[in-house]
Amino acid sequence: MNNWLFKLEKKYGKYAVPNLTVFVIFTYIIGYLMSFMGLTPLISLNPELVMRGQVWRVFTWILMPPSSLSIFTVIMLFFYFSIGRSLEVTWGDFRYNVYLFTGFIFTLIGSFIIYFIGVGALHYPPATFGYSLATWVSTYYVNMSIFFAFAASYPDMQILLYFFIPLKIKYLAILDGVLILWQFLQSPWYGKGIIAVSLLNFVLFYLSTKNIARFSPNEMHRRNAYKKAVDPDMRSRFHTMNGGKGKIAKHRCAVCGRTELDHPELEFRFCSKCNGNYEYCNEHIGNHTHR
Repeated sequence: MNNWLFKLEKKYGKYAVPNLTVFVIFTYIIGYLMSFMGLTPLISLNPELVMRGQVWRVFTWILMPPSSLSIFTVIMLFFYFSIGRSLEVTWGDFRYNVYLFTGFIFTLIGSFIIYFIGVGALHYPPATFGYSLATWVSTYYVNMSIFFAFAASYPDMQILLYFFIPLKIKYLAILDGVLILWQFLQSPWYGKGIIAVSLLNFVLFYLSTKNIARFSPNEMHRRNAYKKAVDPDMRSRFHTMNGGKGKIAKHRCAVCGRTELDHPELEFRFCSKCNGNYEYCNEHIGNHTHR
């Protein structure tokens, strides 16, 4: 998964949407305005109505705000803006885009799969089941996946719960996880399905790939420190090796010494187990002695 994502980023990273969190918050504002105007039933994701030609619902359900509007909602929107921007800085625009959009896509596809199971295999009335399913589909659990990702990246960050209770973010994530588990157990089968598919991006990118350490703030800081600590004479040597074309190697394998300039087919990774800022090519990242 890491190699696949890395290759995608090299090829399509320039197309990533910068400041995606700002756009997400803006869609919620539009959603609340539509809610005040009584237009929410027109934008919800109802697979039955989509099948009847209301194709816009495939896109407009993202406008559905995660909860009803209140002062606490405003506070939470500011909170999600803060953690979303932090993840964009830590991961980079492309990886954050992939993470968030896969959450939306999994929810969308999962909704239709659940609908076809209910109508086809369990013989639910299409119209009734479509409306029941639509009440469960929103961006709430996708937002929770963002929060869990933030907690995994910054587990020891301390926040003030309700402005006066100091609490580490990892403990708040555990509390939210318990709450979601309770909601999962209390939900009908199709509600359980929506919760599962909405959080699938977190499972895919973290539990399955064990990708937490690589994008932790400490690891990002270590990378930046390594770049600043590269020997200037070594940079000059790489510059000369490239015929004086002004190119400077950004990556160098600590085992074989190859760079992305003389071997552009290589991929480079930092080793989280080495005691220092050591980077390795894809041939040696899993085949070297930890320092």
